[in-house]
Amino acid sequence: MTSAKATLRAAARDARAKAHGTVDPAPALASLEGLLASRLGRAISFYLPIRSEIDPSPVMERLAGRTAICLPVTHGRDAALTFRLWQPGEALIRDDFGCNVPANGPEVQPETLVVPLLAFDRSGHRLGYGAGHYDRTLDLLRKRGPVMAIGLAYAAQELSHIPAEPTDQRLDLIVTDAEIIQPV
Repeated sequence: MTSAKATLRAAARDARAKAHGTVDPAPALASLEGLLASRLGRAISFYLPIRSEIDPSPVMERLAGRTAICLPVTHGRDAALTFRLWQPGEALIRDDFGCNVPANGPEVQPETLVVPLLAFDRSGHRLGYGAGHYDRTLDLLRKRGPVMAIGLAYAAQELSHIPAEPTDQRLDLIVTDAEIIQPV
């Protein structure tokens, strides 16, 4: 399955890169913000984009004064993510995966995670970069209580089927520039 996923990752990177810069992400961001309105008052994790991921920072900035916003922090290849509280304009540093994260700030446990991805299918499976950070983290958080995982992607990132492994965690919703998908 590893080689099948590697092949899918390469095609998914190309599809996302092609959409990035040509497809307006504003409809996806508006849909995401609308969905998150019902989750205010509980910590929400976002991400700062790498490569050609949709940038959720406009939504982060608008929600920052209304709910706790946090960013994921990686701690090596085989570890679950932790989350640090984030505020607009805060100093950032690079974590173990090369992502920008708050330099300081307390750790928080989100109940909603906005998740980056390379590809998704309609059953809620996602294809990430292959390190399993979000799968390990969602598994851990879901054992502690209810957690919602929302994939943010271009519609062009959809695949008909992503092979799933027992450790893969499904997304609860997928928000794209074309629609909101509730996996079946």
